[in-house]
Amino acid sequence: MGFIDTIKERAKQNRKTIVLPEAEDIRTLQAAAKIQAEDIADLILIGKEDDVKKLAGDLDISRAKIVDPATDSKFDEYVDILVECRKKKGMTPEEARKILSTNYTYYGVVMVKAGDADGMVSGACHSTADTLRPSLQILKTAPGTKLVSAFFIMVVPDCEFGANGTFVFSDCGLNQNPTAEELAAIAGSSAKSFEALVGEEPLVAMLSHSTKGSAKHADVDKVAEATRIAKEEYPEFKIDGECQLDAAIVPSVAASKAPGSEVAGKANVLVFPDLDAGNIGYKLVQRLAKAEAYGPITQGIAKPVNDLSRGCSAEDIVGVVAITAVQASLQ
Repeated sequence: MGFIDTIKERAKQNRKTIVLPEAEDIRTLQAAAKIQAEDIADLILIGKEDDVKKLAGDLDISRAKIVDPATDSKFDEYVDILVECRKKKGMTPEEARKILSTNYTYYGVVMVKAGDADGMVSGACHSTADTLRPSLQILKTAPGTKLVSAFFIMVVPDCEFGANGTFVFSDCGLNQNPTAEELAAIAGSSAKSFEALVGEEPLVAMLSHSTKGSAKHADVDKVAEATRIAKEEYPEFKIDGECQLDAAIVPSVAASKAPGSEVAGKANVLVFPDLDAGNIGYKLVQRLAKAEAYGPITQGIAKPVNDLSRGCSAEDIVGVVAITAVQASLQ
């Protein structure tokens, strides 16, 4: 059974309610029909019921709950929640009403805050910032979290590397140019996410254009320092670096470039030095190696809210909903 099939089975065994605020996008409705058909999760779609059903056409979304903020009996309760969460920033009831009436992403996050949904998936037609900003404002970070970050689960077909071709790539969606301390936090969070979702031992490689000092540059120094911090702060995980990509995943290269490393040549969690490298890296693997790419999955928010690439397919949304449901079951 492949990774995403295993995730779907786990989601089915502990059903959660996931809110999808982008019911105006046909991919969301296609995904909803498939999620319903496979019985992966209970769904809430936000939008005007007539418009949603018209767009859905012959798609069967009959078991999804459609919530229109304009007519929702819980609207006033949600206004109170938003005001309470943002009162230190001067949020008034009038402002809260306007936001919740017009911004369905905020509405979905407040639903999660209220406990009426267990998680949210958005981003098919909104930017990462539009998805994560309300999450951080309303749900806040999870206890003990040093940094909210984002990763992709990459499943590469017919691949001998990683965990049978399955990897976590971090951070590919959120932190532009993390410091050494932030990279270390990303490494620790990513190891925990890999362990929780993939169910195997995480082997974390801190990626660079250098392996063990083969190049000299401030960027290399940052990754080396991040590796030192991560090893110190997360001794329960195997973390090594700095490593070039081939040294991280190819045993024969690791034997030459990083002999004696307990991670090199076997890595299944790849921590990129910055967002440019991570974003380019995952898209190269997705497009050229025909890999399945699920994410950006966030880690460190109090409740699971996950982003989507605006180039996502309906099948991608199904996968991220299943992952979000499993994350919710682990909290």
